[in-house]
Amino acid sequence: LQDGYNPQRPDVLALAAVDGGKIVGMAGASADASGMWQAGIDVLPEYRGLGLGKRLLSGLLEELRGAGYERVTLAVQKANLKACKLYTGLGFETVGENHEEYLMVNYLT
Repeated sequence: LQDGYNPQRPDVLALAAVDGGKIVGMAGASADASGMWQAGIDVLPEYRGLGLGKRLLSGLLEELRGAGYERVTLAVQKANLKACKLYTGLGFETVGENHEEYLMVNYLT
């Protein structure tokens, strides 16, 4: 995993999984105006199922926790059962929903 911290943009954090110089997965978070961190993650289809998503998101949560942040949110498609299971396994809780997505939060404690 490679850290994408940029001191000129302390409101953005990114981690990448690299294979042979090619970015094959990425997890990132950015802070909105209220200081609430919103996360996102993506892994190339041919690299899914190898645990990269879990490693990326775990690393991102550790970075945010270590920096003293209290929570991070994300939205996930209800139909994406693998992602829902991953997020729940990493401590995210569903706090809202609409007809297509769950809104989830991790309290970083």
